[in-house]
Amino acid sequence: METVTINDFAKLDIRIAEITAAEEHPNADKLILLKLKVGEEEKQIVAGIKKFYSFDELVGKKITIINNLEPVELRGERSEGMLLAASDDDGLTLVTPEKDISCGARVK
Repeated sequence: METVTINDFAKLDIRIAEITAAEEHPNADKLILLKLKVGEEEKQIVAGIKKFYSFDELVGKKITIINNLEPVELRGERSEGMLLAASDDDGLTLVTPEKDISCGARVK
């Protein structure tokens, strides 16, 4: 495993975001579009979690994201960050805050 310095870690803007909408990706079977509120900002993330979560489960959930990831186009849809999740042979789970905290809160 490659190590990173504290300066590398400090470059990441990790935030709590609230999912305001979850929709089908028009060009991919395994991807979904997530609309997020990050503080006062609205963002969209494309995520490969359709197999593990229903749209209803996701809306209103607070998740942890990399907020300053360079935006990319994924199958024709803009993704403006990356959600954090953990996975093993049994499945996948989103990284969520233990207690209620405002969306936009910085993870340190």
